[in-house]
Parts: sequence; C-alpha cells; structure tokens
Amino acid sequence: MALDTEKIIEELKGATILELNDLVKAIEDEFDVTAAAPGAAAGAAAGAAAKTEFDVELTEAGQEKVKVIKAVREITGLGLKDSKDLVDGAPKVIKEGVSEDEANDIKAKLEEVGATVTVK
Repeated sequence: MALDTEKIIEELKGATILELNDLVKAIEDEFDVTAAAPGAAAGAAAGAAAKTEFDVELTEAGQEKVKVIKAVREITGLGLKDSKDLVDGAPKVIKEGVSEDEANDIKAKLEEVGATVTVK
C-alpha cells in the first residue's frame, strides 16, 4: 500500500487547526511518539551537556622558541627532542582531554613565553 502524499497534503490544507491538533494527538497516541520540534530538543540537549574535556593546541611558537620548548617539556614530560619536534610542527595538540582549568593553566604558561595557543 503506497501513500498518496499529494492527496494527504491537499486534505491537510483544507483542515482546521482543531482538526490538525486532533490528528497530531491521534498520531502521538497510536505510534507512541511526540510531535516536539527536533531543533528544540537538540538545542536543549546541547545546552545541558557542557563540555568537560578540552584539547590545548600550540598554534604558533612565536619569537622565544627555546622558552616555548622548555615550557612544552615541563607541561608534557617529553624529552628535549620530542618537545622541539612538537614545537617545530605547530600547530600541534600539546595535551588532549584535560579539564578546563588545566587547559587554561597550560595556555597561560605557553602564552607567558610568547606562544600562541588555542583551547578546543
């Protein structure tokens, strides 16, 4: 059985608001669904789920590259060569999945020595 979509739409155009309201209620009852707008539900869910993990990305090393390398070593615990490679390869993620406070602390340390940092 195929639905004649055009015929259904034409019938809906001729219906009153009260009839359409009754139709919606009947569909909700029959199929155990709600007619809430998907955008409204998604917006509410996005607002309720606050971001808890952040990534800190070194965007640019700046003028004081040596100081940035030292700061990256201190923050990550990497060796000198790995820290240098990370700084040379900017933009690179320094730390992943950290709290907002830790991400802001890392950002402050790196910016203090002249680096450009992005928290995502």
